[in-house]
Amino acid sequence: MNAHPTFGPATGVGSLPGGDAREAAKTATGSFEDFPFLPELPARGPGADMIGRTAGLLVELYARVEPSGWRIGDRPGRDTRRARSWLGEDLDALEEFTQEYEGPLKVQAVGPWTLAAALELRNGESALSDTGACRDLAASLAEGLRLHLAEVRRRIPGAHVVLQLDEPSLTAVLRGQVKTASGYRTHRAVDRQVVESTLRDVVGVHADGPVAVHSCAPDVPFALLRRAGADAVSFDFSLLTERDDEAIGEAVEGGTRLFAGVVPGTDTPLSDPAGSVMGVRTLWRRLGLRPELLAETVTVTPSCGLAGASPAYARQALAHCVQAARSLADNPE
Repeated sequence: MNAHPTFGPATGVGSLPGGDAREAAKTATGSFEDFPFLPELPARGPGADMIGRTAGLLVELYARVEPSGWRIGDRPGRDTRRARSWLGEDLDALEEFTQEYEGPLKVQAVGPWTLAAALELRNGESALSDTGACRDLAASLAEGLRLHLAEVRRRIPGAHVVLQLDEPSLTAVLRGQVKTASGYRTHRAVDRQVVESTLRDVVGVHADGPVAVHSCAPDVPFALLRRAGADAVSFDFSLLTERDDEAIGEAVEGGTRLFAGVVPGTDTPLSDPAGSVMGVRTLWRRLGLRPELLAETVTVTPSCGLAGASPAYARQALAHCVQAARSLADNPE
């Protein structure tokens, strides 16, 4: 067993404002000494956005930018090269600021179902419309992630790498709410067992490290994600309802880590750190869970990525996450 904790008390979700890789890496590592993350900078343009960045990881599948979005193509073009170049720049910067670092380190990529909902086939329809395309995409993503994780471990050998799969479209995929190209219809809901087994295959590429699944949409399918092998679930805490109580209680008792997104992702006056995690304490009491489990179970994060925030607020929000996590650990009651 790794001597270091699997997760840290607080971390970021993924995206940050601006376009300077070194500045972003400095912020991500300086804010979270116990759980830094590889930042994403979508303001740089296509290929730095979450879909384009993950499309750049695919093996033997390529995507290019069309007016309607990212479309799967036959060969790597300018957009693929740009996505890979920016990822390389971000890894260079992270490596610079994590010399001799030992401990958990998080990297993010889009999960198979959000990717299938976002990427277009040659006919302009979402890959979600074609079962075979979904299967090929998931296999290509799994292989790309395997190579990416190996590269991160090579560059930062002391890191205990945590893989985060971003799945904001997962609930829409399960409910048949993803719109077709025309916008007049929606794609048929994908069978839950197919969704689960595909996720399990992609989660399985990181067999020697933990995987978190992130969604900042309502109605996160906690039980499905746990069955698919997720070690942690990352979510916007403000979107929880009492309907989620049972699933969250079962997740905690089953050893699942909760990445509780309690700090707003866009510029907002922040309450004191203890106030930010008051809802988490309330949930704990409602579920009848032991207070001392709080710090062992919860990682504090922003509610979603910070790409839409000002640089000053982004830094403030990350610092606030650290202070809020400290408040949970010091005063669990």
